[in-house]
Amino acid sequence: MSSKVTAQQAVSRQYEKENRALAVWKRLRTNPGAVIGLIILIIMVLLMIYSFLFISYEEIYTIDSKNRFSPPSSEHIFGTDEMGRDLAKRIIYGSRYSLAVAFGAVAIGVIIGTFLGSIAGYFGGWVDNLIMRISDIMSSIPGILLGMVIVTILGPNLLNLLIAVGVTNIAGFIRMARASVLTTKSNEYVESARAIGMSEFRIIFTQVLPNSLSPLIVTATARMATSILAAAGLSFLGFGIAAPKPEWGALISGSRNFINYAPHLCTYPGLFIMLMAFACALLGDGLRDALDPKLKK
Repeated sequence: MSSKVTAQQAVSRQYEKENRALAVWKRLRTNPGAVIGLIILIIMVLLMIYSFLFISYEEIYTIDSKNRFSPPSSEHIFGTDEMGRDLAKRIIYGSRYSLAVAFGAVAIGVIIGTFLGSIAGYFGGWVDNLIMRISDIMSSIPGILLGMVIVTILGPNLLNLLIAVGVTNIAGFIRMARASVLTTKSNEYVESARAIGMSEFRIIFTQVLPNSLSPLIVTATARMATSILAAAGLSFLGFGIAAPKPEWGALISGSRNFINYAPHLCTYPGLFIMLMAFACALLGDGLRDALDPKLKK
């Protein structure tokens, strides 16, 4: 009898999750801004896939001195750079670096920050004080400065840039996860899980945290925008991905000396950075409204 009840409860919970996901999707797709942001992100991902399949190493790095500083044309839709290389192909190729940082840096912040914030919010006491003081210290250091220090120590490459930007995201996720856990840990289902003998860590990661994900999802989407801007800023300052790799911030940095007579070299990479950040911000706002429709009221 008990096994039948347990099975029925599991099926009921599965249907509830599916119905909630469907309701979130319905609300999301009625938000024009969220739809625009999602479409832009999908296009960027498709461009990244295109770069892996159809753009070769030679097309990106081979010098063509006869076509230096060519303006946008039918042959080169974004023009060419100071070495005659096609700017459109370099920007599309560089999408793999910017998207890797956007998703990877946020993943680092989500995993580490959510873990620490959940422990702080659930256990409280000296554990909470210790973790939150660490978070305060990290928050007191400007993100761009912290990223510069990390890249200087580890060296300029994609992995280290990803780590540098990811570390700057941790403090925000610690605070968000702690606040979410504090609001859910006193619910009845947590007490029931504790009464049947579940361990504290199992309660955190199977009962408390799954019911605290909505604000974390919204924060993660918004942090993608700031991560892209932070990575571009570090690359522009020379602390990101080293040349000649065509990361968007590095493209702007390398072409800033030619902005007076070849403005397209800075315009198009900057436009792609702006579009990515804009898309993430729109999608984050849409997810916030879709996951908590009370906010719209």
